[in-house]
Amino acid sequence: MSERRTVDIHVPVLARVEGEGALELAVRDGTIEKLMLRIYEPPRLFEQFLVGREYHEVPDMVARICGICPVAYQMSAVHAIEQAFGMQPDPWVRDMRRLYYCGEWLESHALHIHMLAAPDFLGYPSVTALAQDYPAEVRRGLRLQGLGNAIVAALGARSVHPVGARVGGFSRAPTAAEARALLESLREALPDAEELVRWTASLELPASDQEFTTVALRHGDEYPMNEGRLVSSAGLDIDIREFDDHFREHQVPHSTALHSHLHDRPYLVGPLARLNLNLDRLPAQVQDLLDDTGLSWPSRNMFHSVVARAVEIHYGCVEAIRLLERYQTPTAPRLEPTPRAGVGFGCTEAPRGILWHRYEFDERGTVIDSRIVPPTSQNQARIEQDLKWTLEAGDLESDDRELRQLCETVIRNYDPCISCATHFLDLRIDRQ
Repeated sequence: MSERRTVDIHVPVLARVEGEGALELAVRDGTIEKLMLRIYEPPRLFEQFLVGREYHEVPDMVARICGICPVAYQMSAVHAIEQAFGMQPDPWVRDMRRLYYCGEWLESHALHIHMLAAPDFLGYPSVTALAQDYPAEVRRGLRLQGLGNAIVAALGARSVHPVGARVGGFSRAPTAAEARALLESLREALPDAEELVRWTASLELPASDQEFTTVALRHGDEYPMNEGRLVSSAGLDIDIREFDDHFREHQVPHSTALHSHLHDRPYLVGPLARLNLNLDRLPAQVQDLLDDTGLSWPSRNMFHSVVARAVEIHYGCVEAIRLLERYQTPTAPRLEPTPRAGVGFGCTEAPRGILWHRYEFDERGTVIDSRIVPPTSQNQARIEQDLKWTLEAGDLESDDRELRQLCETVIRNYDPCISCATHFLDLRIDRQ
C-alpha cells in the first residue's frame, strides 16, 4: 500500500473511520519499538460534498456519515448553522434535542456493551455465543437498544438515518399520546438500566492504571449533550470556537484516519472522559447508583469505559423521563430560519465523544466551507498510546493469537465505529 500524502486543498482527508484495521508491531528485547494502527478505508470526503449545498440539506446529509450516531451529526450541524444565522432555539426545541440525544446514547451504548464489550470481557467470540450462557443479559440489552431506537424514531421519523431534525427544531412534534407511551416505556426500563450499571461494575475487568488527558463538554448545570464549553483534565476551559487554537489534526503516513492532539499530546474523548469530568453534573439518583458500585471515580482504568456507558444509559433514562414528564405539544415544532452570511460552530457529545463542526455560509445560506472532526479520529492517537501501554504491561512473548485478542479488546473498548470494531484485526509482529 502506498503512503498517503496530505495535499494542499481545503478538504480534510477523512470525515469518519470505517472498515478494517491492521496493527503492526516491532518488538525488540521486550520493548515495543514501533506500533502502528493502520486504518486504510478510503476517504469519504463528506465535507466537500456539503460545499455548494443549501443549509437545510446539511442535517440529513451528515446523518449519513454514521448509521449508529446520526443524531450526533445532525445536532452538531444544526447548532452550527443556527449560530451562523443568529438563531436561538426555544425551550421546547432544546428539551426535545436532549431527548433525541438520550435515544441515541441508549441505542449506541447498549449495542456496544452487549455486542462488543461483554463478549470480550467474558471470554466469548460473539454475542451469539454469549447469549447461550447469558440470555437474560442479552435480552436486557436488546430491550434498552430498542427503547433508544423508539425515542430516535419519535423525533426523527425513523431510527436509522433519521430525517426529522431541522434547523430551528423538528419536522413534527410527537403527540401527547406518543409522549405518554414513551414515558411509560422509560419508567418500565429504569430497573433494567439500574441493573446494567451493577452488572458492568461486577465484571472482572482487566487492571489498568494509566495517565491520560480527558476532554469533554461541560455545562453550567447539566450533564453535557448538546451544549457546553470544552474542558480537559489538564485545565483547558475554552469556547468551542477556540478549538483550532488548542487542538491539531494531522495526517500520519500509516493511516487514512487523521490523528488529533491537544497541545501536542494524545487525549481521550467519550463516555469515560465525560463521566470523569462531569461527575458532579449527574442527578442524585444516578450518583447514588454509581457510588453503590464501589468503584473509584474519576477512573484511570480505560476498561471502566464499559461502566461509564452503562451509567450514561441510566442517566439517559432518567433525563428522558424528566423531559417527558413536562412534555407539552408545541404550537409549532420549529422556528423558521433566516439565512445570512457567516460562520457557525457546533460541538455535541456523540456516544463516542465530542463531535465538532464548523460551517461558513454565503448570504443565501449556501455552504462555502465545512469541517467535521469526529470522535473516532480524535481517539486514534490515544488508542495507539493505550495499546503500547497495555502490551508492555503484559507479556509480549505471548503467542500471536493471545496478543491479537488483547489488542482487539483494547481497540473495541473505544467503540471506534461498528465495522472498525468488529472486523478481524490483522496483527503483524516483527520479533527480533
